[in-house]
Amino acid sequence: MYTASWRDVVRSNLYGPSPDPRDRPYRSIIRVALAVFRLFRFRFDVRGSEHVPASGGAIICSNHVSYFDFTYLGLAALPQHRLVRFMAKAAVFDNWFAGRFMRAMKHIPVDRRAGTAAFESAVRALKDGEIVGVFPEATISESFELKEFKTGAARMAMEAGVPLLPTVLWGSQRVYTKGRKRDLTRGTPIRIHVGEPFTPAPGSDPVEVTAELKARLTELLEHARATYAGAPRSPDDTWWVPKAMGGTAPTVEEAAALEAERKAAKAARRAAKER
Repeated sequence: MYTASWRDVVRSNLYGPSPDPRDRPYRSIIRVALAVFRLFRFRFDVRGSEHVPASGGAIICSNHVSYFDFTYLGLAALPQHRLVRFMAKAAVFDNWFAGRFMRAMKHIPVDRRAGTAAFESAVRALKDGEIVGVFPEATISESFELKEFKTGAARMAMEAGVPLLPTVLWGSQRVYTKGRKRDLTRGTPIRIHVGEPFTPAPGSDPVEVTAELKARLTELLEHARATYAGAPRSPDDTWWVPKAMGGTAPTVEEAAALEAERKAAKAARRAAKER
């Protein structure tokens, strides 16, 4: 198992093969992000980068525990000199500031009310040899356990004939996650672990492929959590640790109830505005 050091990740972005000129904005943004990460001395442990193909399309499928997950997840592809095109909410692209950067990096907007366009854009990118980043849970898991997976990644992989790369992140929730303020305490360890790829056979059942994907992520996540280099900084700093591990994060059921309450409140506010 290859473990990428911080120096490996930086050098792969700065001194890799001559990049496509169209990706210069993306690589410039990566340089800025790396500088910020170094400023806060995040301790990245990147494992399994050798599983990222050096060429051709693939889908990196990861759990989702932090608002910054896409910035960390992209680090796993840099040692192979690859860039990841993430599927993200269309609202991010509508933002006057963030939208310009998202479009410059060729990320893929997802309008959940009209998902076909995003699906087709992702499949085109995959057939063109791009790596697409997907969070099959669709939203951040507040329990930090795996939620139910959508079947979109499996269906895209079968349509494009590309492998799925099961990947997990751990520790990123300590920096910035749903319902918590940003914590930029220096030295926070963040694990990124890419598992072995697998390519769904033509005609496979997307539900069964998705179940296989989730099983692989479950195994990776258990290993990442068991070998994570960080620990709570105080007896009260256990909010980011799942209850199954002795922490105080909400259970999957409690997190689902919180999410349902927020959705109901949001719907009520929208209905009030439309009156």
